[in-house]
Order: sequence, then structure tokens, then C-alpha cells
Amino acid sequence: MARGHTAVLLIQLGTPDAPTTPALRRYLRQFLSDPRVIEAPRLLWWLILNGRILVTRPAQSAAKYRRIWHPQTGSPLLYYTRRQTEALQQLLPHVPVRFGMQVGNPSVASVVHDLIAQGTGRLIVLPMYPQYSATTWASATDSLFQALMRERRVPALRIVPPYYDHPAYLDAVATVVRNELAKLPWQPDHHVISFHGIPVKYVQRGDPYPEHVEQTTRLLVERLGWTPNRWTLSYQSLFGRDVWLQPYTDDTLRDLARRGVRRVFVVMPGFTADCLETLDEIGNEARELFRHAGGELLHACPCLNDHPRWIEAMHTLIAAEGRGWLD
Repeated sequence: MARGHTAVLLIQLGTPDAPTTPALRRYLRQFLSDPRVIEAPRLLWWLILNGRILVTRPAQSAAKYRRIWHPQTGSPLLYYTRRQTEALQQLLPHVPVRFGMQVGNPSVASVVHDLIAQGTGRLIVLPMYPQYSATTWASATDSLFQALMRERRVPALRIVPPYYDHPAYLDAVATVVRNELAKLPWQPDHHVISFHGIPVKYVQRGDPYPEHVEQTTRLLVERLGWTPNRWTLSYQSLFGRDVWLQPYTDDTLRDLARRGVRRVFVVMPGFTADCLETLDEIGNEARELFRHAGGELLHACPCLNDHPRWIEAMHTLIAAEGRGWLD
């Protein structure tokens, strides 16, 4: 390849290599050691992580991953990220398109190194997080910058900004939701719009995440035509003892069931690919919680995954950021 060509890099969180206790221990050690994810005194957190969390949590998490691990394609997150990359490559036939994982494999560092070795002089980066949070979007760019610190030759960079209010992203989510609702043999009584939570103290320190979430939600329900009494915004995936953004998805589902809501449809617009938090936490655990509280049916809407409208949206985002580089 000629020196100085343009490439595209998708950055996703990552996934364990296998649904086993050793693989989850490696994955969780790397993930939970990120100071963007856990803002705590490092020595104290190191003691907690290695003395308690990594003793018990890997086996528990491995059991959950086994519930969603496909016998042929393995990790859903890895599978769909690869599919997204391949589909985007078809729309950009003359530009190398790769993906890297912040945690696990293939690592951002290894992919960046290979791209530079192949002659990449200009790199367009798409973090796979529509809403900005220091725990996700900033952590993704940290992994990129840390990788570049080890390189002799650093390419010029353009990073796609958070796209929480971008029409292409919102239209893709709305299309997936409409398609899924059309397949259901029943009508939902209520729609729950669930996002990954973060600790309230992170917001108090300046994280704009809830503002982005609320803007996404407002624009999405406008597109879908849902009236205020037909939907609820909530936050999932709590970890630790801190107070997180509320209302919590589990509490919301319990409350809906106790109020007589029998059928709910859960959409998770903050996730660009299905993963443990969508397939198991909502698709399995939240469904059982809802039924136990008196509900009957809970349907978890698939994420954007490799839907053609999302691939087109990714292309739109990258093309806008790559003006002059992709022309």
C-alpha cells in the first residue's frame, strides 16, 4: 500500500476470549483496572479488585456469558462488531476498515500497529458509543492514544464525535425498533428505553452522559410517535455500592408489573451491538424479574448490530468526518 493512505478504525469495548473463569478473570482485571471506569484511589481499588472481586466475580460472569455464547460464532459482541466492519468495508472498498477492542482481542494497540505498518498516514476513528461518557467514549480514545504513544510514526487523526443526536443514528435505531415491533404477535403495553448507567458522582464531576441520553430519548420517541404515558427512560447495569443514575431498569420493570402492565418492550439505544448487558441482563434476568413481579411478556429489542440502516449510518458518520480524506 502507498504511504500515507487513509484507514478507518472502529473501537468497541471488548469481550472475553471464552466463557470461562480464567478468561473472565483476565477480562475483568483489564476492564476494572481502567481509571475511567472506576474512579477510586488506585491502591485501595487494587486491593479490592484483587482481594475480593477477582476471587468471586469471574466464575459468576463466566456462567452468564455461557448463556449467550453461540456454539459457532462465539461472543455476540465480537460477532456483530466483525459483521459491522465487513459491511462497512463493502461501502468503503478502497479504504482499510478495521476494529479494535479496548479490552481483550483484537486489541486497539495491535490493530493500530498493523495499520501503521501497512502505511496508514491518516486514521478516522469511530468509537462505538453514541452518547459521550468518560467511562466509554473517553476510555476508547485513551486506548487509542496509549497505543500511539508506543508508535514511532503517528498518523493524523480524526475522531467521530458523539452522535447521540445525529439523524442517521436515530433513524437507524427507529428502523430497528419498528421492524421488531412489527414482528411481535402481541402489542406492548409499555416501552422501556434502557441505557447503561454510571455513578451519579461522575455526573457531578462534569460527565454529560445523562444530557446525551435524554436528548437521544426525546428525539427517538418523536420519531416513533410514542406519547409520554407509553414509555419510560431507565438505567441498567449497576455495579458497586455508589448511587447510580435513576430510575433503575429493574425497579422500573417491577413498578410497571405491580401497576398492572403485562407486556413490555425494552429498547437499548446506547448499545450499538448486542452483548451481555442486552442479551442476558435484559433478555434473561430482567425478563424473569418482570415475570416474578407479575408481568407476563418482556421482549428485548435487538441492538443496531449489522442492520443495513446502521451500516449506512456508520458510513454517513465516517464520511462527514473524513471530508477531504475519503473524497
